[in-house]
Amino acid sequence: MRRYSETVKAEVKRRMGPPQRQRIAQISQEFGIHVATLYNWRHHWRLQGEVVPASAKDPEGWSTADKLTLVLETAGLNATELSAYCRERGLFPEQE
Repeated sequence: MRRYSETVKAEVKRRMGPPQRQRIAQISQEFGIHVATLYNWRHHWRLQGEVVPASAKDPEGWSTADKLTLVLETAGLNATELSAYCRERGLFPEQE
């Protein structure tokens, strides 16, 4: 079993999440990581409450679980913090 560095995993998570939202097949091809490994990582991150959408769709197409995670992450933010959070992830506050 091949081990991947935390740096590689962090880059993969960044590319899976907003605003990049790259497809797993694309990430797999680029990094040479088997798609099953990437799906396992995404599943693990989602169980930890990370916002890692199940698809490359715009936020309107996200699952209910992804939307709930986003709402929980932003619940305690003021307007300035919410705007920064959204900018960082390529979202609009209205989509949150």
